[in-house]
Amino acid sequence: MKKSTQTVAQLLAAAALSLSLPSMAQMTMDHNKMGVDQGKTGTAATPGMTDGEVRKIDKENGKITIKHGEIKHLDMPPMSMVFNVKDKAMLDKVQVGQKIQFVVIQDAGKMIVTDIQSGK
Repeated sequence: MKKSTQTVAQLLAAAALSLSLPSMAQMTMDHNKMGVDQGKTGTAATPGMTDGEVRKIDKENGKITIKHGEIKHLDMPPMSMVFNVKDKAMLDKVQVGQKIQFVVIQDAGKMIVTDIQSGK
């Protein structure tokens, strides 16, 4: 009886964990601090424009926080995260709250925005 109670408790804990996983996509992530390399650099996937909204701009460090939709070529779900920008001058043409479209690539584990345009 004790073993079956333990098994039921483990199954309930696993079910609860699986239900909470989608909410992790809503967290703000800075892949530079995490040292993440998802192994997508150099794949056949072609970077495309992704819809987003500017949440924060750090001109001094060349970073931008974007709440974005799915980034298909990187298999990344919608979330808010911090990106490096290819050129700090790109940040001069955006402001917090602005809807944008952007292109992001992964290079040596860093997520780098290579193009930003006004959104729809």
